[in-house]
Amino acid sequence: MMKERQGPSFYVVRDDLLHPLVNGNKARKLDGLLPLVEDYRVTDVVTCGGCQSAHAAAVAVSCAERGLASHLLLRGEQPDIPTGYNLITTMYGNAIYVPRSLYAKREEMLSGHADFVAGSTGSVIWFSDILNESFTTKNSKEANSVPVYSKCVISGSNAENRQRKVIIINEGAGDSAGLLGFIRLVEYLSQDHIFGKEQPLKIVVDCGTGTTAVGLGLGAICFGLPWEITGVMLADTIEGYRKQEKRLISDFKRFCCSQEMDQSLNGDNDSIVHWVDRTNPRKFGNVLKGEIETCQKIAQQSGILLDPVYTMAAWEQAIRLCIREASSSSNGDAKVLMLHTGGTLGMFGLAQRYKSSFYTRKK
Repeated sequence: MMKERQGPSFYVVRDDLLHPLVNGNKARKLDGLLPLVEDYRVTDVVTCGGCQSAHAAAVAVSCAERGLASHLLLRGEQPDIPTGYNLITTMYGNAIYVPRSLYAKREEMLSGHADFVAGSTGSVIWFSDILNESFTTKNSKEANSVPVYSKCVISGSNAENRQRKVIIINEGAGDSAGLLGFIRLVEYLSQDHIFGKEQPLKIVVDCGTGTTAVGLGLGAICFGLPWEITGVMLADTIEGYRKQEKRLISDFKRFCCSQEMDQSLNGDNDSIVHWVDRTNPRKFGNVLKGEIETCQKIAQQSGILLDPVYTMAAWEQAIRLCIREASSSSNGDAKVLMLHTGGTLGMFGLAQRYKSSFYTRKK
């Protein structure tokens, strides 16, 4: 539990400590995606992200741990000195730097490189195709033997000729299967010895694709919990996040929704996530003056390292909710909880971009 100096307190779920390299929401998304990838005996994974993409690094490490080859298409130029997530990506996977003009056409870029990796005898499939196949075979005991690659084979008809089975995962892995990892987290937190099922919670999370917040919201509905999810919008408008929320819920209902949960979702026409702007809105990825120093101060006082792009936004919102709860007479029994989504290695990249903020003058 984190206590602000002379103020209210809030809890922090330290998902940044899940894995030494694959921390936070990236680990939980892949917890839902990679079992399906392994079930279909994929050999190679192709995805994309920015130069300092936590998603690309997470895919590279997770694939290496499972004996899969990863191919990471990174936007922009190769840095002179690899560091942070970029260094991890290059150490664990095959990093390819793509000009921004080509990166703008993501689907074409991903598909073209996947075809290149597959070669003349391999096959290519999008992760969404695996999900669609799972929708129709989820009750079948022989799901793993369905010949899903036959419709995607570039050439050849015999199994022996399909040497490489390449799967494409979208940037950020914002697919409905990734919701499962967050539903598992909700189940864990709702155990009696942690928060239980009766304690009202207000959970705050920073949002890139919005998958994390939607997963937490679905988990709260699934287990009938009095929990409210607040998603701090960082990369899109509220209309964009609501559209993403509807898409994820729709896909999830097809994928693995029970009749009871389906009724609960159909009976709720409102959003399951309360979407809010960050305290100081800005173009995604920008860092405002003084924010790195604020992260340093928080780290020294609490032992918790935030980054100014993502987790600092959730921290600020958690403080605002604490103050609101403290002044509320009706809902003062609710506890505030911030999900720390990671981002620690991203500070290494920021140190290259904002050198003056990290420079310590000699006394």
